[in-house]
Parts: sequence; C-alpha cells; structure tokens
Amino acid sequence: MILSDQQIGILGGGQLGTFLTIAAKQMGYRVSVWDPDIGAPAHAWADHSIQTHFDHPESLKQFIQENAVITYEWENIPVSLVASIEAEKPVRPGSTVLNRLQNRIQEKGFLSEGGFPVTPYLPVLDPDQLVAAAESLGFPLICKTATAGYDGIGQWRLLNIEAVTDLRRKLKPRKRGWILEKVANFSKELSVIVARGVDGEVVTYPVSENIHENGILRLSKIPAEISADLSERIATLGKAVITALEGVGLFCIELFLLENDALLINEIAPRPHNSGHATMDSCDISQYAQQVRALCNLPLMPPRLLSPAVMLNVLGDEIKALRNESILKALLSLPGIHLYDYRKQDIKGRRKMGHITLTGSDPIQLSAQALQVQDLLKKS
Repeated sequence: MILSDQQIGILGGGQLGTFLTIAAKQMGYRVSVWDPDIGAPAHAWADHSIQTHFDHPESLKQFIQENAVITYEWENIPVSLVASIEAEKPVRPGSTVLNRLQNRIQEKGFLSEGGFPVTPYLPVLDPDQLVAAAESLGFPLICKTATAGYDGIGQWRLLNIEAVTDLRRKLKPRKRGWILEKVANFSKELSVIVARGVDGEVVTYPVSENIHENGILRLSKIPAEISADLSERIATLGKAVITALEGVGLFCIELFLLENDALLINEIAPRPHNSGHATMDSCDISQYAQQVRALCNLPLMPPRLLSPAVMLNVLGDEIKALRNESILKALLSLPGIHLYDYRKQDIKGRRKMGHITLTGSDPIQLSAQALQVQDLLKKS
C-alpha cells in the first residue's frame, strides 16, 4: 500500500486532475501536478507544481523521485513519457494500457478480438483508402482521427459517397491515420465508471445516461433510465473489459444502447470521466476518491447511490452565469444544486468551464430543474 505520508503524481492539470488532487489531499496525500500550461487549474491545488514541457529531463527526474505512484488525467499524454516513469515508479494505468487506448484502431482491435461488441469499422491508414473503405462498410459513417481529437474535434459524419470524396480531398497524410466506423442506430448513449485495483478487485458505478450536443457531453443522468437487468449486464460487461485490459486505476466505458437492448462499446477512457462528475454529489464515494484507492493499492469501495442526479456541463461563455450575481442567486435558489467553476483562465467557444449537478429524490423533477438551469445559463 501507498500510505498518506507519500506523494501522488498527476500528469495533466485540468478539471479531472483538480478533482483528483482535492480527493487525494482529503485523504492526507500530498500531490504533484505536472502540466506545461501555467494556467491549468490543478496547479492552484497541488502541493508541488511543475510547468515545464513534458520533454524536460530535469523535471522528469524530479517527478520520478518525489512521487510514490503516478497517474494521468488525459489519454493524450505521451506514451514514451509514461514508459520512462514506469521503469522506476508505478504508473496506473500503465503505458501498455495507455498505448492501446490512445489509438482508436488498436482500441477497437482489442475489443473485437476479445469478443466485445463494437460497431463495424475499418482502419484507414492513407486518405486514398477512404473511398473503398466507405463503400465496403456502407452509410451512414463517422470518420475519426486514430489518435488525438476529442469533444467532436477530428471527427466527420459521412452520409453519402459525395461527402466521402469531399473529405478525401481535405485530408492530408497522417502518421497514425483514421478509423472509419458504421454509425450505430442507438436509442441511448450510456457510460459506466469502472475501478480495478492492483489485486484485480473490480467495482462499478451506477450506469449514466448521456446526451451530447455537437460531439460534446451536455448532460448526464444517474442512474440511467434503463432496467435493472440491463444495468447488471453493463456492470458485468464493464468488469470483463477492464479485467481483459489488465487495467489498474479508474476507467469509463462509453456505450450505445440499440433498439433491441443490444450494446455496443464506443470508447474506453483510462481516467475519470465527465459523465462521472455526478458521483461527487450522488454517491457515497466519488470516482476521484475511488481512483485514489486504486492508485494506492487500498481496498476499493463498492459505491452506493445516495440520490438520483443530473449533471450539466457549463460551456464557454455560460460560465459567466456562475459569475453574475443575479443569475447566481437564481441558480442557488434551486434545491439540491451543486456548482463547480473550474477557474480556467481562457473562456473559449464550447470549452468545458464548469459543471452543475442537481440532486434529489424525483428524477422527473430533476429533469425539469435541469431545463431551468439551461435557461439561466443562456442568459450569460
């Protein structure tokens, strides 16, 4: 076990790193955050802050020496950096897991080879392969960069061959290429948070139901409006996937629910997830406190749902609503509301600037309150 007189290192200092830092410090741990962005919000909470680029050799040496265990809050951290650290200190999840999940082609290959359900797909390693791959799969399709890209960036929806040929003209050769996927005709988008310990113990959180707008998560409801049998199927599937992955740490599995109650796995995130924010207020242990347990080889805690919840992301200029006296007063008049301002320095477009969670006993009332919150955010 890694006890609380030691220090935890986090690669990346966004909101996920911030909440992990707070959870670790509540349990007595010191925390070191390494993020080249001097404005990354987790720097303000960390016991030790490193703001050099990830290729800085002295920072790497210091980071390895001062931390007992390391994790990352974003899957686009360089695999080579994680491997270098891993040679001397435990990194959870490790570089093998990160490498597999960082590349969508490898991720889909791992899932399909393991017998887990995924939508039909094809790798596209050269733009000249795009048309033939699209004709083979059939429409509608979605093309994604194999690496990087998030919140709808680096993705294109393709409805016909004309759209494919137009995209082909725009694409430039890319080292790791793209993945072409058949669009799933789903009835719901779901996700499940899964934690796995060093000893192989696995726990899952209640399933979340998610609504996206323009590729960005807008709203999550916990628990999802699905049957108990389906919830159990998803928990079982989540445990099987992360066990097969041999992952240690906290993960989020995103899924599509089809009309016939079949499930398809969309992606796996080797870190806490936006759709798990609600666990901070609706469960007896948050996804971040659970992550600390998994990192430090402490016993995992099967989470209990204390109340239903709805979580809304605060995007771009909407954060101004939380910083406006009259709107803030109206928001705080709603029962069971929890406000989170990430204090990011730059307000950009649809950047995630904060979130709001509503808790209560009546899911229908929570959904109605969520609409009120969205209306108030529009006034920003």
